[in-house]
Amino acid sequence: MLSVLETLDKIVTQEKRLGYRNKAVIGGLDKFASTWERQALAQAQTPDEKQFVADVVARLASYPAVEDRQERVKILQDILDRLDEFQRARPEQSRREKGEKRPERETRVEEGPVLSRSPERSEGSVEGKAEGPPKPLRRGETPRPTKPSVRPEPRPEQSRREGPREGRREHTGPGLDSPVIVLPGISDGYAKRLKRLGVTTIRDLLYFFPRRYDDYRSLKTISQLQYGEEVTIIGAVWDTKARQTRGGGSLVTSIIADGTGTIQVTWFNQPYLEKQMRPERQIVLSGKVDEYLGRLTFQSPEWEPLDKELIHTGRLVPVYPLTKGVTSRWLRRLTKRTVDYWTKRLPDHLPGSLRQRANLMDMEAAICQIHFPDTQQTLEQARRRLSFDEFFLIQMGVLRQRRVWQTQPGQAVVVNEGLLESFVRSLPFELTKAQRRVLREIVNDLRSAKPMHRLLQGDVGSGKTVVAVAAMLLTVVSGLQAVIMAPTEILAEQHYKNVTDLLQGIRDKGEGMEGTVHSFTPYSLSPKVRLLTGSLSKAEKEIIHEEIRTGAVDIAIGTHALIQEGVSFKDLALAVIDEQHRFGVTQRAALRQKGYNPHVLVMSATPIPRSLALTIYGDLDISVIDELPPGRREIKTRWLLPRERERAYSFVRGQIELGHQAFIICPLVEESEKIEAKAAVEEHRWLQEKVFPDLRLGLLHGRMKGGEKEAVMAQFHRGELDILVSTSVVEVGIDVPNATVMLVEGAERFGLAQLHQFRGRVGRSEHQSYCLLAADSPSFEGEQRLMAIESTQDGFALAEKDLELRGPGEFFGTRQSGLPDLKLAKLSDVRILEQARTEALALFRDDPDLSKPEHRLLVRKVDEFWKGEGDLS
Repeated sequence: MLSVLETLDKIVTQEKRLGYRNKAVIGGLDKFASTWERQALAQAQTPDEKQFVADVVARLASYPAVEDRQERVKILQDILDRLDEFQRARPEQSRREKGEKRPERETRVEEGPVLSRSPERSEGSVEGKAEGPPKPLRRGETPRPTKPSVRPEPRPEQSRREGPREGRREHTGPGLDSPVIVLPGISDGYAKRLKRLGVTTIRDLLYFFPRRYDDYRSLKTISQLQYGEEVTIIGAVWDTKARQTRGGGSLVTSIIADGTGTIQVTWFNQPYLEKQMRPERQIVLSGKVDEYLGRLTFQSPEWEPLDKELIHTGRLVPVYPLTKGVTSRWLRRLTKRTVDYWTKRLPDHLPGSLRQRANLMDMEAAICQIHFPDTQQTLEQARRRLSFDEFFLIQMGVLRQRRVWQTQPGQAVVVNEGLLESFVRSLPFELTKAQRRVLREIVNDLRSAKPMHRLLQGDVGSGKTVVAVAAMLLTVVSGLQAVIMAPTEILAEQHYKNVTDLLQGIRDKGEGMEGTVHSFTPYSLSPKVRLLTGSLSKAEKEIIHEEIRTGAVDIAIGTHALIQEGVSFKDLALAVIDEQHRFGVTQRAALRQKGYNPHVLVMSATPIPRSLALTIYGDLDISVIDELPPGRREIKTRWLLPRERERAYSFVRGQIELGHQAFIICPLVEESEKIEAKAAVEEHRWLQEKVFPDLRLGLLHGRMKGGEKEAVMAQFHRGELDILVSTSVVEVGIDVPNATVMLVEGAERFGLAQLHQFRGRVGRSEHQSYCLLAADSPSFEGEQRLMAIESTQDGFALAEKDLELRGPGEFFGTRQSGLPDLKLAKLSDVRILEQARTEALALFRDDPDLSKPEHRLLVRKVDEFWKGEGDLS
């Protein structure tokens, strides 16, 4: 059941992070409950497992109807507790599922002598005679409550603080970047296990944050306990017994008393506890009150001696990600000792004035409180400080790069306003207000000798290309060169067609405008546009290279071939980069370096959430085309079940009989483009022979040569093909207004952004269009994507959901984006993000070179955070 348990943990944790607003999944937790129940029952084998599933489903189903936030908090915490208890109660089966052996007995980082204390005697006890335990409580019994005999108080660490290994002087001893093996109690084996968690140095351990917290702050006497609550009690061990279970495991049972009652406590597969739970030992115990045979009990609770500083009980207890051979208690003890000693040696890179202005905790307190918070308030303060840090360091990196970029002189373009207006009038459509606004922003940038660094984004079909073409036209009529670079050949070819068609309009109309257009240009209105891709022959490439080098080519369009060593420009003034997130950092930088600090316009056909735009594109000015051309109709979208596939084929046929055309997208094959192409060929053959034998079907895939792809697209555009069967290469760039149906096979394999792009290939005319999503056996995450794309047409809303489901690394691809991993900050924390950006901008205005002494640590931290990856574009 490991997969369904992990899904449950992920969704419940997500709901807590989103503020208990029933927003973790589309449709709410009750919708998730039905899906999860079906998957869990398919894997459940024992009555206990089936009962566990029923208990969880009942709580999830009731969640949306609960309006009180605190009640929702209790429901989710109860589910997490039951999940933890369930997993602890079945370790043997879990290990069999994983193929693991029994774990080694954990190595204690620190135990020390335990100072046992006799339990407090109740009134009337006879000195020297052992007092029997009070009668165990049954559920529902409520004896008169009394105060605990001893209340837990914060105690200073009694053992010697962690320090450098003996025999070394402190100034030559370990540092924050020393390997964890220098810490006492860390063997080579444990160091390897920690490495699996991403922890290799002392600094890594300090920044290895809890994934959640168990709240054990509620202190009660045994007589006050109620079934299902999460509490802490203080008591004395009266008796302990151990026995073997039928499955070969062990069961340790203790009776704990506190003067008001007794309660039975059991631990599974922790046989060493038999010796530690010795009679009369005073302990603190935290967990969830359960019931067995009508009596209240604890099952596998956390515990620790009363005379030790509490780190497992009686407080907000951190819960860390674990790996095989690393237990929660061992990792907590290691982290506590490391935090106590090393946070005092952790420098704070934020200037004091900034911390005061932004009302931020100092670094030592933040690290201490994120691991072992004193209160919920200090935990939130710590989380805010550390989240601010990550956002701030990202902003410092991108703004530093922006400064480097803009301090180098660029080329100002002489903007011919008359020509611009003539170009706009020559278009076969009216520009929207948003397009005109964005075009004006770009024109103002081009006029400046400070190079443009702008992101242009908008939803599918919003008209970004025509804006870019206008900017390129203004550039080349000034005698300079422009380039547009696309991630794939098929998209580069589509750009070539669009650019030449749009420029042809002004040529045609200009010839009959009584010289008004020609008089605006320094030469005849015939910019030379060339396409350079990797599939061209060597001789063809050499010819184009020479034309670009001499300036004979005004606008070059291509793929990554444009940044290869053989290509140099005479006077590159504008670089347009389409589909930015598909390019690596190095490729983008190499293109920019081809010219003398050219203006850069980044176009993203995939809408980008505001939070990501402020981070990964923090060094760019942002322009948004936030309206679609008039007359566009909403594309009706439907998620189809496997049994509805025949109906989908019938619907496609019906649209073709009406004179329209259709796309059919083959399932994504991630192994290789070669395998995907083979699958597409087979799908095309099957559809042509078995489903649509009387229709004209074309095939498009990534292994075809450029000329072949262009010929197929031209046939489809001219209406010579009824259906285009394609792989994901059709995702962007193809514009066929007569196509009204997009059928995506294996839709669960694609991301939200891709599905939205597929949908954007239709709906480009006044005809009603449709997007059909066929999915065979989607995962829970796949269902979430399909429900999202079915419910909204808004690309920006889908981008936010995609980011929420996959995270920034998956959304852009971490290596592609150049964005450092975020350990704690959430991109949904827009308020913190904007505050961090405001402070970063203010700091750069005050100290552009970051040369002041108080910024020395900050510069070092920025370099460390980015690891030299400061160039995002």
